[in-house]
Amino acid sequence: MLGRRAVLGRAGAALVIAAALALPFVAQTYYVQFATKVLLMGLLAMALNFVVGFGGLVSLCHAAFFGLAGYVLALTAPQYAPASIWTTLPLAVAAAALAAAAIGALSLRTRGVYFIMVTLAFGEMLFFLFHDTKIGGGSDGAYIYFKPAIVIAGMTLLDLERAANFYFLVLGCIAAAILLLRTLTRSPFGHALAAARDNERRARSLGFPIYRIRLTAFVISGALAGVAGYLAAAQYGFVAPQMLGWHLSATVLVMVVLGGLRSVTGPLVGAAVLMGLEEVLKATTAYWKVAEGLVIIALVLLLPGGVRQLASLLFGTGEDRTRAPAAPAPAGEAGRA
Repeated sequence: MLGRRAVLGRAGAALVIAAALALPFVAQTYYVQFATKVLLMGLLAMALNFVVGFGGLVSLCHAAFFGLAGYVLALTAPQYAPASIWTTLPLAVAAAALAAAAIGALSLRTRGVYFIMVTLAFGEMLFFLFHDTKIGGGSDGAYIYFKPAIVIAGMTLLDLERAANFYFLVLGCIAAAILLLRTLTRSPFGHALAAARDNERRARSLGFPIYRIRLTAFVISGALAGVAGYLAAAQYGFVAPQMLGWHLSATVLVMVVLGGLRSVTGPLVGAAVLMGLEEVLKATTAYWKVAEGLVIIALVLLLPGGVRQLASLLFGTGEDRTRAPAAPAPAGEAGRA
């Protein structure tokens, strides 16, 4: 039988899902668009957390994958007609994944602070590629006049110009990302990644192909960041070099820490907390940045496991947290993962 706290946890999760599904029917367009933005930043944070929380690799270049996918949409979209999501989305995600593969192949040969600095350098290289050249409008950026179209046999399946429809598309992507990440983190591959995070020397001695596992995780993470970047560019109708900058990577890293490093959905909670906090503070004080910093410091000190730790304490949730296995799988099994 389920314990009381587990029942409460499931009831809380069901309530959150019901609220998310009902939001477009009860809220004004502004709040639907804001919730969409939160979900997109949450998707980017979950992508980053896959390598930070589960892989132990602090990357400062994930905004580059995010922005690159947005630029792919801007460069491939027709000027006077909506782009096809069936062609532009796979192209944008492939570009982000290829960039992650190239950057990861070199960055993962370093460790610790050197890995952080190398990923930062690669991210800034992509930033200045778009900022200092005429690609995508240079420092002024580029406009996307129409949201991508979901069309089959000439029939539009979903009008993404409507805020509610776009919200549901993003919500579906969030659900798919959660399912993918939970599957990966609970698989032999995820256990091998966690084992390398906690004790790389021991995992290597057991025969785990550490470099290949981490590179695979980095590419998957970059591809998910690309999905978020593509959808964000479609929502904003505009792309600019700032979408690739390290400031965005650092902000998303704060979301990861606030939500919980070793939780699949924790970064989504962290994104909601950080962006909701900014929205409230901007409306109440001119010194909202100072107040935001103090609140973040307090949250990190009081809840070192992230804001999601509150749900774990109250309801006994946290079932999506992944720890390194007590007895790692044999080397052959890890290699096949």
